[in-house]
Amino acid sequence: MKFFTLFLSLLLTTAAFSQQSKDTINTNSLDEQYKKLYKSSNNYQEYKVVLKEKLTTFHSNILDSVKNFNTLIDQKNSLITQQQKTISNLEKEKLETQKKLNEAVKKEDSISLFGWLLQKTLYNTLMFGVIILLFILLFYFIFKFKNSNIVTQKAILDLEDVENEFAIHRKKTLEKEQKLRRALQDEINKNRTS
Repeated sequence: MKFFTLFLSLLLTTAAFSQQSKDTINTNSLDEQYKKLYKSSNNYQEYKVVLKEKLTTFHSNILDSVKNFNTLIDQKNSLITQQQKTISNLEKEKLETQKKLNEAVKKEDSISLFGWLLQKTLYNTLMFGVIILLFILLFYFIFKFKNSNIVTQKAILDLEDVENEFAIHRKKTLEKEQKLRRALQDEINKNRTS
């Protein structure tokens, strides 16, 4: 029984150690695995003799590594594709946002006048021009009104003078006419009595 227990423990220990050595072969890099395989192989003349099992394990590890690298490359490629789509979408959003910003700045820098969008500087220039034109017209009409008022006042004064002169002339003419009528009447009366 002791022999059986000893044999069983030796078998399990060997199996455990052999499993650990396979794991270390699998976890090492391919370069390390190759160097270990090269060192553990036997020499025969100028050739190296490698056990088939180790060569098969190494080949399997190479295929696993290539498969892992291909999987990793596929993952990275899909990640790159996804990031390129994201970048493309972000570029589109950036362009749309820039366009909206430009429109907002244009609206902010302009004023709508009779349905036309005018820049604020042009609008201010136009408004100041209109105000200056209105002031010029106001001063022009005030000047014309004063001149017309002066001419009208002079015409009224001249009219009053003419009316006064006419009234005086009429009065004098009326007096002359009355004198002439009296003189005529006196002459008629004289002629009748004579």
